[in-house]
Amino acid sequence: MILTNVESVPGKTIKQHFGIVSGSTVRAKHVGRDIMAGLKNIVGGELKGYTELLQESRKQATDRMIKQAEELGANAIVNIRYATSSVAQGASELYVYGTAVQVI
Repeated sequence: MILTNVESVPGKTIKQHFGIVSGSTVRAKHVGRDIMAGLKNIVGGELKGYTELLQESRKQATDRMIKQAEELGANAIVNIRYATSSVAQGASELYVYGTAVQVI
């Protein structure tokens, strides 16, 4: 599966357009990560627990979007965008969407 955040795949021609595909995941904070984040706020530095959580969330949401595109017969997703939103106290959604296409 070809993934890109631009409107086309360089060197390829869009043969068929399948429409918008998306994937999402909702994640809650982890108490252990919150404690470490609180300590990091005092001394500064990267919040590695949250970085890992966001990386896992992006991968899961992207995998779900890819699966949806494959089910439609697409071999590429163009114009991919990511968004986040708070859905509850301590829980956020990571959402990814793009346009499923078949390129040659």
